[in-house]
Amino acid sequence: MSNRLMLGFVIILGLLYLLAPILMPFFSAGLLAYLGTTLVERLENFKWSRTVAVVVVFAVMSSVITLILLIILPLIEQQISALIAKMPAIMSWFKETMLPWLQSRLGGMAIIDAEKIQQGLQENVGTASGLVINLLGSIGSSGMTFFAALANLVLIPVLTFYFLRDWRVIVASILGVIPHKFKQQTSTIAAEVDTVLSAFFKGQILVMLSLVVIYSIGLSIIGLEFALLIGLVAGLVSFVPYLGLIVGLVLACVAALFQFHDLTLLLPVLLVFTVAQVLESIVLTPVLVGDKIGLHAVAVIFSVMAGGQLFGFTGILLALPVAAVLMVFLRHANKHYKESELYKA
Repeated sequence: MSNRLMLGFVIILGLLYLLAPILMPFFSAGLLAYLGTTLVERLENFKWSRTVAVVVVFAVMSSVITLILLIILPLIEQQISALIAKMPAIMSWFKETMLPWLQSRLGGMAIIDAEKIQQGLQENVGTASGLVINLLGSIGSSGMTFFAALANLVLIPVLTFYFLRDWRVIVASILGVIPHKFKQQTSTIAAEVDTVLSAFFKGQILVMLSLVVIYSIGLSIIGLEFALLIGLVAGLVSFVPYLGLIVGLVLACVAALFQFHDLTLLLPVLLVFTVAQVLESIVLTPVLVGDKIGLHAVAVIFSVMAGGQLFGFTGILLALPVAAVLMVFLRHANKHYKESELYKA
């Protein structure tokens, strides 16, 4: 029996690996449906029909996501365009000011070939219009890839609606194939998995979005030009412990040096990230996430790297929830092992 289960597990992993390029819309829709199904069930408790509750929740989710995109995408595009336009000046400042300063502090060692970096940026980026031309050329040369990506994007709301409507049926179908003697244990594990996933998706995502707001507002207050862009990057990669802090701090310090040309103005940048880190440690994570995920920082970093290596961007997005679920199974496996005769012998 165990050999068959192991074979089935290996086959499932192989299929996931082979189908990874087309799984993104299904995983994205599944996540949205998972986040929305609680609200649907609450509306059903008020005697709403399942269909009406699903339509209302779907409309609210779609409106919120659309509104956020309409507000934030133009701001991001504006900052990216400004960054691209200033890239030659940034590289010139780096070559003429920053690089000599670094070399003087490190004994004149040639750390970075600034000429090659500047030449590469001028050839591949240049201006915003050049970037658009390159993008259009890429789309034209790989039209099928573009339309496949567009189709996947369109599929997400469609799949989300059906997942929301049939979520209870899907869960019941999965539980229906479980042998009766394993149903009690399966229900216990499923409850723990649900707790872990709820803590991650509903908690960690809120922490990340809160950090985006804190970083962006804080850096805007001190007058940093690319505050939103840096805050967005730092907040979104904060699901890896300390990575968001390190990446955001480095980007903000470099941007501040280029903009203000004054080392003393790095202190407000450090203050912003210190306040954000304190708020995350003592308020955001304890209140929104708690200790339900139970993943060590090393396990988090390994999970993200392994997910990216095996499944690309999809693997990076799914690494932590999958790792958290695996930890639930490992805890139960460890419990059974310690209760077995093999361990007691």
